[in-house]
Amino acid sequence: MSLAAFPGSVHVRAPGKINVYLGVGGRHEDGYHALATVFQAVSLFEDVIATESDEFSLSVSGVEDAASVPTDDRNLAMRAAKMLATATGYAGGVHLELRKSVPVAGGMGGGSADAAAALVACDALWGTGLSPQHLHELAARLGADVPFALHGGTAVGTGRGDQLNPALARGRFDWVLVTSDAGLSTPEIYARLDEDRAETGALADDPPLSLDVPIPVLQALRAGDPHALAAAMFNDLEGPARSERPVLDDIIAEGIAAGALNGIVSGSGPTIAFLCENPASARDVAAELQDAGRTAMHVHGPVHGARIISA
Repeated sequence: MSLAAFPGSVHVRAPGKINVYLGVGGRHEDGYHALATVFQAVSLFEDVIATESDEFSLSVSGVEDAASVPTDDRNLAMRAAKMLATATGYAGGVHLELRKSVPVAGGMGGGSADAAAALVACDALWGTGLSPQHLHELAARLGADVPFALHGGTAVGTGRGDQLNPALARGRFDWVLVTSDAGLSTPEIYARLDEDRAETGALADDPPLSLDVPIPVLQALRAGDPHALAAAMFNDLEGPARSERPVLDDIIAEGIAAGALNGIVSGSGPTIAFLCENPASARDVAAELQDAGRTAMHVHGPVHGARIISA
């Protein structure tokens, strides 16, 4: 039995994310890697407007290069809408308007946020009334970052990253993001990590299917201590990303020199996330990086997950 659908259109907003910690295990036969990660949703959002339609279509704004975001079934938001229609037996379509703010191929889960927003928007528009657990299950089929974009906040992800447990994060953390004009391919960065490990003999014995997040990371979040968190941040994909894009070394050095507590590659990169002591420090770091010619912005976390803004 479906709920009454929203009339006309539904506007949903979902956050980008940073990986405060990202440990990557070996590659398994299914092609996936075991992960242990801590996600934090930050105040940089994707907006998706779902409008009634007989067919499935998608449009994109907010990007300089329109070709960088596909508008067919390669787009996670389109796939999310069609998956929801199939799962619920909905016979119509939808037009999805994506208004993007999260960097494309920047390691911040913008495409995953679009998919999470599309699931919430279409569920409301069509009146299909799925439970949060059912939406989570559909989201997990689309990729490891999509379930987190549904929930937001701060969470530990294990398995492929889609098995989520909320992490207590006290207070607010202030970040400065430095974005790049050109993105990096997540599959290529994972492949480079595998190649590097094969050359060095790292992880010769296949690691367990589930890894663990180090206790100091969780303690720093629970204490709301940016200094402790800055010391504990880590990303296994940072080495491959920095090898692929050497300028990231310079950016990290510039941010720390400007007053950031530490800097880390977000996900598979190339976005750099600098943790700062407080909002004033973050504003100063962002201004200095901007003066140096970098594209820098001040955001904070944790923030909410995918949420209906208007209907």
